[in-house]
Amino acid sequence: MVPVTIFVLWSFVVVACGDRIQVILEADRPSLRVELTHTAKLQCCYTVTGGDVDYSWFRRIHTANGTTMGPQKVVPSDHRVTMEQGQISASGFQCRLLTLTEVQFNDSGLYQCFLNHSALQDNVFTHGTFLQVSRPMEKTLNISENAKNNILTVEGILLLLCVLLPGTKLLYKAKKVNELKKKKKIKEEENIYEGLNLEVCDAAYDQIQRSEGPYQDVGLSNVIEEEEEIQLY
Repeated sequence: MVPVTIFVLWSFVVVACGDRIQVILEADRPSLRVELTHTAKLQCCYTVTGGDVDYSWFRRIHTANGTTMGPQKVVPSDHRVTMEQGQISASGFQCRLLTLTEVQFNDSGLYQCFLNHSALQDNVFTHGTFLQVSRPMEKTLNISENAKNNILTVEGILLLLCVLLPGTKLLYKAKKVNELKKKKKIKEEENIYEGLNLEVCDAAYDQIQRSEGPYQDVGLSNVIEEEEEIQLY
């Protein structure tokens, strides 16, 4: 009797475990930022063992004071909403895709997949992706690409001139200073000989030449006398 009871209990456990579905969630993209009137694509990925589950998309709204409203079911009847089966992820999870076209500011919120089945012990929400709708930056000046390129070219030329002109000016100043130094040196050399009188110099030179003559004669006569005395001896 005991073995029969154990067999019945074991069969009940196997059947109960076989009817239970297990869901494993893949990490969702934490946030998505989309500009106004653009298209947003959200997905949730999961894998199921022991059967299949139904899914639907829900949105939780975060208010300005920090509270959360929802969840609110995303209605697929909206012409801007498309729900479809996505591709299998790299890790083997099956994905569900939600596409929102022409997004508006009131589309912002946390989007999650809601998975339910009668065999599930608890209904499951995926981690979710927070969609943020932003306003595109407005251009203060609507300039074409050709005009931008022309402006950049002019800026480059002006920058080159700002570099070359001061350098050329410094070189010109340095050359001018060198020329002034040369002129000053030449003028100083001219001033050295400016006070000399050529006639006085010539007279002094002649006087020196004449004074050398007698000294040379005296020297020669002394030498001749010494030679004569040596011969006499």
